[in-house]
Amino acid sequence: MIYKYLNISKLLVLGLILTSFSLAAEVSPDAGKKLFKDYCGTCHAKNMKSAGTGPALAGAQEKWDNDADLYAWIRNSQASIAAGQPRATELWAQYKPTIMTSFPNLTDDEIGSILAYVNGVSDGTYGGKKVVPDSQVSNAPVEKKPNWWLYGSLLAGLAFLSLLLMKIISNLNIVDAAKNGEILEPKSLYQQLSSKGIIGILIFALVIFAGYTTVNNAVNLGRQQGYAPEQPIKFSHETHAGIHKIECQYCHDGARRSKHSIIPAANTCMNCHKAITNGSTYGTAELTKIYASVGFNPNTNKYIENYENMGIDDAKEIYGKWIGDQYIVDNELADLDEDGKEVVVEQLDGIVASLTNPLKKDKLYGPIEWVRIHNLPDHVYFNHAQHVTVGEIECQ
Repeated sequence: MIYKYLNISKLLVLGLILTSFSLAAEVSPDAGKKLFKDYCGTCHAKNMKSAGTGPALAGAQEKWDNDADLYAWIRNSQASIAAGQPRATELWAQYKPTIMTSFPNLTDDEIGSILAYVNGVSDGTYGGKKVVPDSQVSNAPVEKKPNWWLYGSLLAGLAFLSLLLMKIISNLNIVDAAKNGEILEPKSLYQQLSSKGIIGILIFALVIFAGYTTVNNAVNLGRQQGYAPEQPIKFSHETHAGIHKIECQYCHDGARRSKHSIIPAANTCMNCHKAITNGSTYGTAELTKIYASVGFNPNTNKYIENYENMGIDDAKEIYGKWIGDQYIVDNELADLDEDGKEVVVEQLDGIVASLTNPLKKDKLYGPIEWVRIHNLPDHVYFNHAQHVTVGEIECQ
């Protein structure tokens, strides 16, 4: 009899435990918030509107035929893709080769809680403002109204108060001197403004303004939108990586093994441009700069011996012949005409301007001095190898 009651008590305890689990597992946006942070927040934007590594989740539930297919996708996306589920196939086509992490242990209630949290954040009923659809978002730039009138008014007011204070102090000094039997002549406005105190204040203000302007411009240096300085060679990433689909790491091979992606040496360019001697946009004008920097003679298809000691005039003779010969071939001429001679002179001047500096003196040989474009803030640490090799993230 005692054992019977013990077994009943065990069943009651087990029932209470299961009941507590079922109660705790009810669909709740509060529970979904924690689940979203633990499982989804790494790849999906928490505002539910922006796309991250994965798609924006606002309105995601409505894009699936039924919740069963959606739940199956969340638990094992690749299985849904293999089964040919239309929405799964559509997402895979958009985001491959990035594979969504599988969550086979999530229960229906837990997935429901995540979706409840997503929907609540999306429509503004949970913990935030309602997300405005893209169609209702204005892309017009917000016009910033200048505040110069306010600054001007403050400056004028301060100047007036300063003049008034100077006048009061001057009068007080005259009164004080009269009490002591002295006579002070009142100072004119010019005398007051040219006093050492006023000049000191103006110099101090000028130093503060100059320091602020310098620091402000230095902070923005290399980080402003549209910053595109003139480079020594008109290199196009769009042509190389876009049209010709050259892998980013073929040139920037440091990206997979170091913090920096590194600027490729001209020898990397020569791997292709020994054979490709005429550019699609600029012909010989830009590629000849590469040849001149490394001492490659395109006339003979060989590197020039002792090129590092060759003067500019001798180098110009070699590359001038190359430019002239290509002009003759391109324009189907028997000999170099006056227009061709102008092209040769113009391109040679461009080579000299791009490759020489005071340290090189009278030589073209040496590395190409690219102008730095990107400049991260001091508080930012970015490691290419960590993203490219460890995280296996594509450069694009």
